[in-house]
Amino acid sequence: MFVRQQTLAIWKAAVDQLLANYLPILIFIGIASVIAGVCVGASYLIVPQKPDAEKNSAYECGFDPFDDARHKFDVRFYLVAILFIIFDLEVAFLFPWAVTLSKIGVFGFWSMMIFLFILTIGFIYEWRKGALEWE
Repeated sequence: MFVRQQTLAIWKAAVDQLLANYLPILIFIGIASVIAGVCVGASYLIVPQKPDAEKNSAYECGFDPFDDARHKFDVRFYLVAILFIIFDLEVAFLFPWAVTLSKIGVFGFWSMMIFLFILTIGFIYEWRKGALEWE
């Protein structure tokens, strides 16, 4: 019986320590949720919600937003999306490389130069093929 009480006491102390460590995170999430809710609620109360034809018209996508879901997309939308992802990943690899450049030395520098060279060849190829031209 005494061992069980000791085990429960140790378990309770561990749970209390764990909750004490996560309490600031829970408070932060609670405050952020309240602030977000107040901002969204205030926008509905302050701004009149009267959408007109101009607000519901196509913005950047090029076709009406309330059209049939089986409407065919132009292939150029997919091509632009793929090119964006490719060159966005290039930038995502450049940031950690630039931060650790002093630690990785000459090998890391030339490795990234080869990577950028290959991406540049791909970019020039896409440019020559007319993938970046929007008719």
